[in-house]
Amino acid sequence: MQPENLVGTSSRIRRIIGECEAIATSRSKVLLTGESGVGKEVFAHYIHKLSRRCDAPMITINCAGVPESLLESELFGHVRGSFTDAHRDRRGLLEAANHGTILLDEIGEMGMRMQTMLLRFLETGEIQRVGADQPGKPLDVRLIAATNRDLWADTLKKSFRTDLYYRLNVVHLVVPPLRERQDDIKPLLFHFLKLASTLENRIMPELTAEAVTYLEHYAWPGNVRELKNLAERLVFRCSGRAITIQDLPLEIGTPDVVEAAAADPWHRLVSECYDRMTIGRESFWTAVYEPFIHRDMTREAVRALVRRGLEETRGSYPLVVSLFNIPDEDYRKFMRFLHKHDCHMPIQAFRMLRSFTPPASAEPHTPIVPASAAFAIGSAV
Repeated sequence: MQPENLVGTSSRIRRIIGECEAIATSRSKVLLTGESGVGKEVFAHYIHKLSRRCDAPMITINCAGVPESLLESELFGHVRGSFTDAHRDRRGLLEAANHGTILLDEIGEMGMRMQTMLLRFLETGEIQRVGADQPGKPLDVRLIAATNRDLWADTLKKSFRTDLYYRLNVVHLVVPPLRERQDDIKPLLFHFLKLASTLENRIMPELTAEAVTYLEHYAWPGNVRELKNLAERLVFRCSGRAITIQDLPLEIGTPDVVEAAAADPWHRLVSECYDRMTIGRESFWTAVYEPFIHRDMTREAVRALVRRGLEETRGSYPLVVSLFNIPDEDYRKFMRFLHKHDCHMPIQAFRMLRSFTPPASAEPHTPIVPASAAFAIGSAV
């Protein structure tokens, strides 16, 4: 069952959740990578929650937020008198996480000296407090590391130890940025709006279709963290009413982008269906016809797909049949479907373009993947 704080319907998020569940009960180290704000810490906590260590502590430290001179003491602890202001013995976070899990966030910012000390701990399980003469007893700590850096590239630049990289990279989970999983934007926004409304005791605002369409076209450089901040802002501005494009902050984009997003609501769906047919070799009948019959796809989206096919084939419906992976014997059936649902378009405008010649090696039923395409859903059809 998907946890409440892991919101998302995209296939990539569901796959990562499945991988977390598969490795949660193991002792394996986990390396979480992805851009800042994508939710790496959420997945780390989910792994701990499902593990056999769930009753023990889960400790988190941001390696970039602690000065290098203090990081050793934070992780390994210190003894009284080891440095100025060390008035008593103090255990480190690794000891505090014994029998549990520790998350080293932004581990790519750790200096070479600390990397060496961490590597020794991973090899022996022993720590030595700052100022101590002898190492302590071995600890049982599961380590999860997270970073927005390319650690392998850092090893090539000699800024990250190669042996430490291989120690950490036992299970590697890559959390995709929000712009690459647009299906998650709406449920995430709904989740954060509901959460913020409850915390602030306000009426939750509604989501209009045009606002959702625009937000799904935004690049989200701050990822999920940026979306959460926006939701909190909208709760104060739009409590008890519908959220419109005008309510969105200017930094999200320009009026031109707003207009394009509002005029092009089928672009993502059309691109996905087109790739399924031309690259994935799925038939038009399953990729388009079935969703349309079950009212999961609009007539406008089908027309946009047909238009894209005609642009690619320069106005040839027989070549569209091949492009859409439809058997030759279904040509008449395909044309009847287009006419019946008002998705058929005249071919003259497309034939004015440069003639289209399929590759000589193409087989009769092999989809033709176009070399280039300039397609605008918002144009007149």
